[in-house]
Amino acid sequence: MTQPPQPDAFSESRLDSDAGAVFVLESKGKWWHAGFHLTTAIVGPTILTLPYAFRGMGWSLGLLCLTVMGCVTFYSYYLMSLVLDHCEKAGRRHIRFRELAADVLGSGWMFYFVVFIQTAINTGVGIGAILLAGECLQIMYSNLFPNGSLKLYEFIAMVTGVMIVLSQMPTFHSLRHLNFASLVLSLGYTFLVVGACIHAGLSKNAPHRDYSLESKSSSRMFSAFTSISIIAAIFGNGILPEIQATLAPPATGKMVKGLVMCYSIILVTFYSASASGYWAFGNKSNSNILKSLMPDDGPSLAPTMVIGLAVIFVLLQLFAIGLVYSQVAYEIMEKQSADVNQGMFSKRNLIPRLILRTLYVIFCGFMAAMLPFFGDINGVVGAIGFIPLDFILPMLLYNMTYKPPKSSIAYWINLLIIVVFTGVGIMGAFSSIRKLVLDATKFKLFSSDVVD
Repeated sequence: MTQPPQPDAFSESRLDSDAGAVFVLESKGKWWHAGFHLTTAIVGPTILTLPYAFRGMGWSLGLLCLTVMGCVTFYSYYLMSLVLDHCEKAGRRHIRFRELAADVLGSGWMFYFVVFIQTAINTGVGIGAILLAGECLQIMYSNLFPNGSLKLYEFIAMVTGVMIVLSQMPTFHSLRHLNFASLVLSLGYTFLVVGACIHAGLSKNAPHRDYSLESKSSSRMFSAFTSISIIAAIFGNGILPEIQATLAPPATGKMVKGLVMCYSIILVTFYSASASGYWAFGNKSNSNILKSLMPDDGPSLAPTMVIGLAVIFVLLQLFAIGLVYSQVAYEIMEKQSADVNQGMFSKRNLIPRLILRTLYVIFCGFMAAMLPFFGDINGVVGAIGFIPLDFILPMLLYNMTYKPPKSSIAYWINLLIIVVFTGVGIMGAFSSIRKLVLDATKFKLFSSDVVD
């Protein structure tokens, strides 16, 4: 079991005997490698859920929420990088979110809180990535073989098999080339989907566009908070310290460059995908906009080649995303099971790595097949996972580390963000879990349909 750090556990020398640090989180990367990792962690196929999030808020609130979330998360990640730089200069280089929180806040329970939240995020994203990848295969299969007999859970099993093989890549740093390809793929399918949505909206078969919200005020409120949670999940990553750990020391200032790279991609992809998808489909937007472009009850609303290429790009990127979010789990496994005094690829370390990572991926694949709730999973993970780690803790860590005077603007901005997003997180969790419970009546275990 993961143990909280001891008082002398934050010295640089302790990393040399830490298998999780030496093997999984080895520090060799450049700032652009961190940018690749960050972009893969944030700019994923979940952006195809943005039109679905907009249908719970409408144009004005949707665009406002997207902008506010972008500004707050950039600010949050910037503060986090400053705290990490400060600790490194003080001789306490942190490579794990949980240890950073325990060191700065001085509380053992905070260590376990971050472990729990990160586990929820990693597992939730792992399940969502496998589920969406399986859905992509199902989309391609249903168009090639309209009367085919294969079910969604069978495609999920195929994806799980591939993920088991890829999961054996030993270190976070070894993903740098894969994550650069992921960045290119995210731009590729975004442009393809935007073009497809514009084509669909202008075609003779264009769907009737209705941007109205739900009639009951309580339903509108719950839908809005669920949508906010979804957007929080899309902007979140929850593993910034682990990404910064891959940078060759000293890491000071390098993460900010990676953040600028990442948010440049975000600016291009998030706004174009959300605006084009919601414009074309309004409140009929699916939790995966690709399914809106290929309705079950009519012809495809965009060229099949364009949609097919976008689906392939999405599918390929999902493997990279699944790997990135699995690194914290793998690091915990490696720290507990590996012997740092033997080689990374020694029989002593290779066999436990193979077994533990395979079991983890199988678990995620099984849950994805059993509970096909892609949109709802995003909302719950955003509310209980990303909001605390990405919108609340960084502000608290900054105020505790740098101790800005209470008369300063920075102190009150950070406090305001903490208070507002604590409330949003509580309401978002309630709304998302409520929707999850309501949707539970619409599906069967191992269903072949993803519930919206």
